[in-house]
Order: sequence, then C-alpha cells, then structure tokens
Amino acid sequence: MSTLLSKYKAVRSVTHSLVASLSTEDQMVQSCPEASPVKWHQAHTTWFFETFVLRPFLIDYKPFREEFHRLFNSYYISLGEELAEKKSCASFSRPSLDQVVAFRAHVDHEMEKLLARSVDVEMSRRILLGLNHEQQHQELMLTDIKHAFFSNPLRPSYRSAPLARESGQAVPKLTWRSLDGGLVEIGYQLSADNPLDFCFDNETPRHKVYLRPFQIANRPVSCREYLEFMADDGYTRSGVWLFNGWETVKQAEWQAPLYWERDARDETGWRVFTLTGWQGLSTLLDTPVCHVSFFEADAFSRWRGCRLPTEAEWEHVVGQASLQGNLLDSGRLHPAPVNCDGVNQLFGDCWEWTASPYTAYPGFKPLPGALGEYNGKFMSGQMTLRGGSCVTPADHVRSTYRNFFQPATRWQFTGIRLAV
Repeated sequence: MSTLLSKYKAVRSVTHSLVASLSTEDQMVQSCPEASPVKWHQAHTTWFFETFVLRPFLIDYKPFREEFHRLFNSYYISLGEELAEKKSCASFSRPSLDQVVAFRAHVDHEMEKLLARSVDVEMSRRILLGLNHEQQHQELMLTDIKHAFFSNPLRPSYRSAPLARESGQAVPKLTWRSLDGGLVEIGYQLSADNPLDFCFDNETPRHKVYLRPFQIANRPVSCREYLEFMADDGYTRSGVWLFNGWETVKQAEWQAPLYWERDARDETGWRVFTLTGWQGLSTLLDTPVCHVSFFEADAFSRWRGCRLPTEAEWEHVVGQASLQGNLLDSGRLHPAPVNCDGVNQLFGDCWEWTASPYTAYPGFKPLPGALGEYNGKFMSGQMTLRGGSCVTPADHVRSTYRNFFQPATRWQFTGIRLAV
C-alpha cells in the first residue's frame, strides 16, 4: 500500500530531523519524571512497530535484539514484567545511541518489506496507530529537550535561530462568542469505507451531549493578561485556587509560569526560556501564555470571573473549522500572537486546558489486547486538553483529539481559553 508506506517514511523522517542537531549527550538526559531521554523516545517508537506489527504479521521477522522487547516497553503490563528502573531511563547508558539508530534502521527495512506486500485492515490500523504514536513522541521529544536544556545551568538552545519578529499588528481585544447550546454531537465517527481513517480509541464513540447556552473567548489568554494576574498577587491569593492547586503552589513555590525567570533588564522584569533561547517577556506579551498547569489556568479563570470551557463546548465551537494554526510544521516552536478577527487559535500554539476530567465517553470500548492499555487505563486523575500546540505535527491533530495530563503538569505547551 504505497500511501501507507509514504506516510511511514514521512513520519520517521520527521523524527530524524528533530534529533539531527542534538548530541549523543543531549539525547541521554531525563530532567524530570514526566520526561524521557530523546534516545529512549527513538527506541520506544521503534519498539512499538516491532512489537505490534512486525512480530505478529511478518512470519520470518528476526528481532534486532531480543532484550529490547523488555527494555523499551513503557507501560504495557500485559506484554511482560516492567523494568523497576523505567522511570529513570537516563540510567541506561547502553544500548548506545548508535545501536538505537541501527535498531530504527533495522525495523524500517523490515517495515518497508512488509508494506511492499498486501496490507489488510487490521495491519493498516496498527501501523496508523504506530505512526500517530510516533507523532505524539515527536512532540514529547521537543518538550522534554526544552526542559532538559532549561535544567542545564548553561541554558543551551535547541535551535540557534531567534524567534521571528512580529509584524506589530494589534492583537484583538478579548471578546466573546455566544452559542445557544442544546443537544450536540461530539466524538469521532470512523469511516467504514476508508481503512486509512484514524482516530484514537478515546475519541469514540460519537455521542450526544446537552450544552447550556455559553460564551467562549475569541482567543487564548495572553502573557500580558497573565502578568496582570501575577501583579494582582494571583499566586498568593488562596481564594482563587482549588485546594489541591493551592497546596501545590505552596509546596512548589510557584510564582510564574514554567520557564519564566526574573530579569531586571527587561521592562516587564521577566524573561522567558524558549526552544530558541531566552526572550525578554516584553517581546512576547501578546503571545498566548503557556506552560501553565490546570491549577493555574483554573485560578486565572476564577480571578477573571470566568471559567474554563468543557471539552464538549470546545469541540462544539470548533465544528468543522479548518485545521490551521501555528503547529510544528510552521517551524516557530513557540506560540504566536493572533492577528485576525473571530474565534482564533483553536489549533496550535498551546494545548488548551478544559474543565473536563479525562474519562470514558458513554459506550467507550478500548482496543483489544495490549493495545487497550494505550489510553483507557489513564482515565483517572487527569484533565482533558484540546487543540494541539506549536510542537504538534499538523496532520496529527483534529477537532476530536483528546489530550490529557495531571492537573499540576506544566512542562507541556499548555495554555488557557476562557468561557462564561
């Protein structure tokens, strides 16, 4: 199936391009429990194809190294015993990066052999799942290396080219779009006629939801607006915080979004660490605030006398909107300011926190076997986000896509859109 082979090569090529500028040492670092070394990301995404496609479908397949089956598993408990040390993948100096690259080449060669033959529907679905899985890890590689470089006292840059200067066009004021609500449908409906149609299992089934009339903001919250929250002692006013959020603020001593650092040389008193190095906050005031937790997003919303939208409201607003935005393919690698009217930036820039806990849709059925562990078992203690970010591949996101993180998470490009 040439279309599937082309897509396979394209996705794997993007991974190669994202790591091209990183040294062997860069790819070894794991700077926080949520992150993984870039070397591990490359191996794990390759393990996925070997485990779920090549082993079951290619009769004469010979694994690159049998030990990799256990070493590069992540959380698929049904596939075997977990490594006790897996939360510290940076402790694995071996296999070397060269061996991981050779592992990828080995699997690529075997996958191309497989895709040169007739591919049935089940195999196609597994390959598409593997490709979307790798695209998730492409985003994770960038957010993980950003955190790793920020944790390094030298504060190196992932990319030397500075952020592009903005046109100076005025950012539209925050306004509201009113929607009547009513009985609406959300969720993905897979095409029965297209074997290459894809969504994650947690996006199904499509179902009806009743919405009360509501209003949603025309754009995400900007750094300028978030700075006003900080200046009004937002991080020391317990009344606007959820209990767990306030406890987190005190324990972690949060005073600003992640990657913000005080800098008297900037007129705002702050600078921001980006994938292209330090930027004075004064140059980013009209970009969406990012790297804030659900707790911070919720507190800001309360401070403004608003709330976060539910994921059903968010998806209803999007409707059939074009999947355009500042995504990975733009090459900016940081949120950009809006410069047009209407409801904007629903895709790209920042994953937008919603007020919805990450739970199963009515009638949800996880995939059979080990693949059922992909999404379903995380439906507890996490909040749903929508829309993608500036490091999400453009052909990976869609209106029904459900991302999810624990409410204190900040290392991802996560932002805020208000509702009332």
